[in-house]
Amino acid sequence: MQTSNLNVDSAELAKFGALAQSWWDPKGPARPLHDLNPLRLAYVERAGALAGRAVLDVGCGGGILAEAMARRGARVLGIDLGGEVLEVARLHALEAGVEVDYRQVAAEALAAERPAAFAVVTCMEMLEHVPEPAATLDALARLVAPGGHVIVSTLNRHPLAFAVAILGAEYVARVLPRGTHAYEKFIRPSELARWGRAAGLALEDLTGIQYQPLTRAFRLGDDTRVNYLARFRRDGA
Repeated sequence: MQTSNLNVDSAELAKFGALAQSWWDPKGPARPLHDLNPLRLAYVERAGALAGRAVLDVGCGGGILAEAMARRGARVLGIDLGGEVLEVARLHALEAGVEVDYRQVAAEALAAERPAAFAVVTCMEMLEHVPEPAATLDALARLVAPGGHVIVSTLNRHPLAFAVAILGAEYVARVLPRGTHAYEKFIRPSELARWGRAAGLALEDLTGIQYQPLTRAFRLGDDTRVNYLARFRRDGA
């Protein structure tokens, strides 16, 4: 796929593509995603039951969250620009007997094709990996129906995030490959909220994710200095 005109970093795409074959290995490089997924799913469900709802997972990777939402009864479309990870996602869904649709398409392109088509749009740990995260958030806002929710997770540009998510996770505990994150791409909650307002989204909630790399334990809480989840609602319900 041609990516030169897309809001994507080719190096980031290659990085995650290299992990594709181990995506569903709970002890492999993607294990933090497996450990975190129950909390992500629970947070998404705070916006309402998923059964019967049209849900879009942007930057779905190998489909860990997409499958979990489908198991809750949602009609899920997962999109990603990585062909390798999408093949893994499709194969795993087939083997698991879970119905999820996957497409290799950019959020911006899908927003032009299917505006306001989804009750819930999720985008987890992707905004800090794209060149223009504000443009991605704007696309998410155009994809969600009026009154629907956009739910994202990302990393805060705070010294504690550097210590935990980079030094701790990548160099000390080595639960993530070195180079997974770039601190300068982390996003402060105030920046995310400002981009959301510009896109017509009202910020309803910010919840922090605390992670201990040595114990691999996650929990939700008030501390947003490292990882955090944000729930937006599109105006015009």
